[in-house]
Amino acid sequence: MAFVATAEACDSNAALLASGDLRALQPIFKNYGQSRAFSGLIVTLKVFEDNVIVRELLETKGEGRVLVIDGGGSMRCALVGGNLGQLAQNMGWAGIVVNGCIRDVDEINGCDIGVRALASHPMKSNKKGIGEKHVPVHIAGTLIREGEWLYADSDGILISKSELFV
Repeated sequence: MAFVATAEACDSNAALLASGDLRALQPIFKNYGQSRAFSGLIVTLKVFEDNVIVRELLETKGEGRVLVIDGGGSMRCALVGGNLGQLAQNMGWAGIVVNGCIRDVDEINGCDIGVRALASHPMKSNKKGIGEKHVPVHIAGTLIREGEWLYADSDGILISKSELFV
């Protein structure tokens, strides 16, 4: 998959932006991980202060996909830590976007994946296994569906209904 710069994608896809087939997330996320730019097919997850299902998904082959986690914007605990960051790298995930917090920032920054999250928090999450996989999520002002494409770089994050080409 060729690298697609988000600013260039916006400049060259005015019709997709106008139709809503290409959307930009509000700029609320901080950058973590070694991959400052990443993209891939989206897998969605909706949880709240519980990361059991996050681990379950990251234990599957990533195949260059991006896990988008709607953590409800909780700032009370972390949904992804260093172990899950390493697992995601090992299993071939391109990146993780967390509408919530992460922890073990130094460990995640050592992983060869891209991670975006609202903030870091030292407390771990609950372990009850409550959540929903493969459902539409609403994050940063945008509805995101499984099977759409995510493009992230230092300028921001784009969601596209179809794969973008340079």
